[in-house]
Amino acid sequence: MTVRVVFADDNFLVREGVAGLLTETTDIELVETVADPDALLAAVGVHRPDAVLTDIRMPPTFTTEGIDAAKRIRAEFPATGVVVLSQYVEEDYAFELLCDGVEGLGYLLKERVTQVDDLVRALYDVSRGGSALDPKVVEGLLARKSTESTSALLGLTERELEVLQEVATGRSNAATATTLFMSERAVEKHVGAVFQKLGLVHESDVNRRVMAVLAYLDATGGARTR
Repeated sequence: MTVRVVFADDNFLVREGVAGLLTETTDIELVETVADPDALLAAVGVHRPDAVLTDIRMPPTFTTEGIDAAKRIRAEFPATGVVVLSQYVEEDYAFELLCDGVEGLGYLLKERVTQVDDLVRALYDVSRGGSALDPKVVEGLLARKSTESTSALLGLTERELEVLQEVATGRSNAATATTLFMSERAVEKHVGAVFQKLGLVHESDVNRRVMAVLAYLDATGGARTR
């Protein structure tokens, strides 16, 4: 099924280059490209796209305009998913984007744009209420975690924490099993226990994984420590 997309980036060359990649993809219909947050919100209001792809840093302050627009779009047009793009791993921005809920949201590094299949998959996932979180962003968040754990994780066993750490770096159950020298079935049981203890039993599998990562990062100070 074709995903209708609005793309926002203030850089003309980036805007034209990404637009060219998207228009060559049969799974994407690029309905409009814009250069600033106001034009983005106007385009979403007119086209009601399935998904938005937007840079984080745009005029006038070149700080969090993309995140602010993403939150507003999700609030006013809940049927539209949003993927934000960043040049670098910016952990605070990722947490700010996702801390109020992960459904229909994605955070990718701009280098991922050239991997068209990954980009299309992210747009497809958020357009259907899923999430897309770049593994490098997760790794950056984890690198800044403090050594102190707090109440959100106190109910987890040592083995469950180890499994959650692997999930937080974007590893699949199979990869986690290999890393921790466990059977895949054992990993599935631990992941299920983590979801249960963190109160994530009613979310989709993708959303549960992202929300478990956020719970882990928040509890360990990963997204807030300077």
